[in-house]
Amino acid sequence: MKRARHINWRDEQGSYSVETVILAPAIIALMLLMIAFGRITDATGAVDGAARAAARAASLEREASAAQAAGSAAATRSLNGEGIHCASSSVSVDTSGYSLDLGQEATVRVTVTCTAPLGEIGLPGLPGSRTLRASWTSPIDTYRGRQ
Repeated sequence: MKRARHINWRDEQGSYSVETVILAPAIIALMLLMIAFGRITDATGAVDGAARAAARAASLEREASAAQAAGSAAATRSLNGEGIHCASSSVSVDTSGYSLDLGQEATVRVTVTCTAPLGEIGLPGLPGSRTLRASWTSPIDTYRGRQ
């Protein structure tokens, strides 16, 4: 019959310190990675929303030049309203639908591009920025006068 071995916990002194030193950087890196993914997800949604708002604003205008201005302004307002700060951004408004005759189906297509900075997170191996792009198409009223 074997006797149960008595464990002396005093032999384990300092093991918690070693485990903390080993695991702390990994946990911090995981938290920073989650922050980076969260920022990218938020920025992606904001860029998509900006493209949608810009296409809608552009489709309500009667002239192509006014549609360009309205689309760009709406995209900028939307990104600023979401708190997204792009290192660089661009808004492309395709107003070729305004050249079609009245009664023909026409659309306005807007593409919003935003380069979101990620460098301040400070995680090694993480790119300094990520370029996000979203497009949205909105119909122009078929029977509304356009120029």
